[in-house]
Amino acid sequence: MSVFSSKSFDGHETVAFHSDAKTGLKAIIAIHSTTLGPALGGCRMWDYGDDQAALTDVLRLSRGMSYKNALAGLPWGGGKSVILGNAKTDKTPAMMREMGRFVENLGGRYIVAEDVGTSPDDMLEVSKETPHVRGVKGVGFDPSPGTAYGVFKGLEATVRARLGATDLQGIRVAVQGLGHVGYDLARQLHEAGAVLTVTDIDQAALAKAESELNATVVGLDDIYDADVDVYAPCALGASINDKTVDRLRASVVAGAANNQLAEDRHGDRLAQRGILYAPDYVINAGGVIHIYHEGPNFDRETTFAHIAQIGVTLEEIYQRAKKEGIATHIAADRLALDRLNPAGHSAGLHAAE
Repeated sequence: MSVFSSKSFDGHETVAFHSDAKTGLKAIIAIHSTTLGPALGGCRMWDYGDDQAALTDVLRLSRGMSYKNALAGLPWGGGKSVILGNAKTDKTPAMMREMGRFVENLGGRYIVAEDVGTSPDDMLEVSKETPHVRGVKGVGFDPSPGTAYGVFKGLEATVRARLGATDLQGIRVAVQGLGHVGYDLARQLHEAGAVLTVTDIDQAALAKAESELNATVVGLDDIYDADVDVYAPCALGASINDKTVDRLRASVVAGAANNQLAEDRHGDRLAQRGILYAPDYVINAGGVIHIYHEGPNFDRETTFAHIAQIGVTLEEIYQRAKKEGIATHIAADRLALDRLNPAGHSAGLHAAE
């Protein structure tokens, strides 16, 4: 397994591995940057095909959290963790407590939260071993509504920038993935008058979207060919790749998934095709903003007003991309780096060129 030579390494401060035979835990924590504060990022549990795939995922996600937290105006650095295994069959409370001990060993440099394959219940188990956790059941809040709302506001801003539309009435949106965030986004889009095309592996979710949201259901691979204005990837990452990037018929890409671009060059290709891409770590920051505001003094109005600023940040990115003649993912990276290090690019941090 290559670490330092991995193209996803990107100057990470810390990459820690942990294995526990008793609980079956195999996990990686990646801390990309603590420039702005302790690194916060969720814990993903996934049945990766191999160890290298898990490492690549955690490194990419960790860097994304550095940039996401910086552009969201939060006093946190970026990190992420992954647990290798099937969340439905392998996960146990004891495993999650062991994960808590792993987090605690880093002395507060990393703050863990839920992600794909983990939940507030899991964070409750983690919290029994470390205080460096957010989104605990009974203490925190489900951040998925914040994520969905942020994507909705970001999608509005992107449609306005690319299509000149002042609202979403009649805008055709293809939503890929109807999990907690994807379905909530689809609901908001439907209420705003958008016309939906959806896909998911969950047949019950598809049936619900068809009946409640008047959505058109298509096959998993057919979503890329849908005749729509917006492609909204809300499943796992890398859906924009060599096989799909030239199939898209949308003029906007704006969705909740992390790491939507398989490689940075796919962002360049979107720009070449005149497709306006909302950088994923910017548009999906509503969840982490929600987590920042959680606690006994939580105020929903203040929190969602903060989340709504995602649209303003995206507008700044689009203006910079146009002014500098660069793709939006590069403009977002540069803006994040400006905030991480106002005096110039930090050692080990770089924007894709």
